[in-house]
Amino acid sequence: MKTIQETVEKKERPVKVLQYGEGNFLRAFVDWIIDQLNEKSDFNGDVMMVQPLEHGMSDMINAQNGLYTTVLRGVQNGKPVEEFRKITSVKGCINPYRDYNEYIEQAKNPDLRFIISNTTEAGISYHKGDKLEDKPQVSYPGKVCAFLYSRYKAFNGDEKKGIIFIPCELIDKNGDNLKRIVLEYASEWNLEEGFISWVENACDFCNSLVDRIVPGYPRAEADSICEKLGYKDNLLDSAEIFLLWVIECHKKMHDDELPTAKAGVNVIWTDDMSFYRTRKVRILNGAHTMTVLAAYQTGLNTVEECIKSDLIYPMMKRGLFEEIIPSMDGDKDQLVQYANDVLERFANPYIVHLLLSISLNSVSKFKTRDLPSLLGYYKKNGKLPDVLSFSLASLISFYNGKINEDKTALVGKRGDEEYLIKDSPEILEVFDNLYSQSYKCSGCKSSAIAKAVLSKTEWWGQDLTAIAGLEEKVASYLAKIYDDGMTEAIKSL
Repeated sequence: MKTIQETVEKKERPVKVLQYGEGNFLRAFVDWIIDQLNEKSDFNGDVMMVQPLEHGMSDMINAQNGLYTTVLRGVQNGKPVEEFRKITSVKGCINPYRDYNEYIEQAKNPDLRFIISNTTEAGISYHKGDKLEDKPQVSYPGKVCAFLYSRYKAFNGDEKKGIIFIPCELIDKNGDNLKRIVLEYASEWNLEEGFISWVENACDFCNSLVDRIVPGYPRAEADSICEKLGYKDNLLDSAEIFLLWVIECHKKMHDDELPTAKAGVNVIWTDDMSFYRTRKVRILNGAHTMTVLAAYQTGLNTVEECIKSDLIYPMMKRGLFEEIIPSMDGDKDQLVQYANDVLERFANPYIVHLLLSISLNSVSKFKTRDLPSLLGYYKKNGKLPDVLSFSLASLISFYNGKINEDKTALVGKRGDEEYLIKDSPEILEVFDNLYSQSYKCSGCKSSAIAKAVLSKTEWWGQDLTAIAGLEEKVASYLAKIYDDGMTEAIKSL
């Protein structure tokens, strides 16, 4: 069988994008987009990847000359869809821990315009002890500061040689935070005022929101996919069809330089991304958190099973369309369309999304994703939403377990099957104590546990027992779950 390199004649293009991160997500998201731009617009630019950690994939990527195949699979208009694309937009990947000079040389590239990153949520953070002379710095912002300083000196502070940053890390205000820490290093390293002014004026640190599920290398099917393609590809990258990239710019929109509209790619350029962020958090993430803990307790294991379930799917739809969306501000048609897209994405048979994986840190997830909808619904309607209140009860019942020996998880029971409940040590300890106590009756148990959990101001940001009727409603649902089981409790909703 041929290799992928033998099937492609790569075009020579200038490197316009430096990308910190070489993992599955960026390759199926940003690099896929750049590949579309090269084909359908006058962008004519390549991506040079930078391995952000000491151990990574640079050797594998360079062995295939930056080439790989994306495998996009999902459901569109109720029908399964599969698309293959050879990605030719990646020039290669530099390991700065081994080839620092090659990496810092990229700062002198006159064509370089964008820096994109996905260094995990923890990547945009300050590391005490990073120095300008390190080769490289430990932190991603430290690397950026040193890189920008080299570029500033190489072009004598030419403001036309500034960089547009579009971080993809999953934190709020990712661009703003990156800029803040870069400037912190610049001050700590006593870099000249001219450089700080150049960073402020010549560079733009955009915030961005990314939305595409990327499972990555399809290990179980890799051989059969390569047979179908007719070539060997060790870097196959699977993802869903859906894609959304929201880019919030401070100085100006950069869609003239990154012409995504010409390529027909779903990228939104805006000066305020709050609507899109709220929409994703409360609808997509909120639908997950609202239903998965209850679903797991009924015996289901994946999101796709939830969509196929005559019990869970109606509950999810009711929660989305009758409670979450009515609690939100903004264009209702847009919200409904997005919710319908989300349900179709959840039905993707090619993505196995485990409920237990989604259940990690459910307390903080509920606070961020579902509590604003519950409170918003109450404020607008003067009554409590049924599904969202029930989901809070199902969270409490899900956390019914004994703490394990190393105190990293609670061990819960689903029938004869044990499962691990993972959260912060403090939260695990509280639930362990609550469920270790003896209660006089079922109603006493549900009332005591509901009150104890809802009154945890440090968990929810407020005392939820102060919301009229919520404690009683959650306790009532809990009693139903404890007495009749989750399936019967949902049926009675």
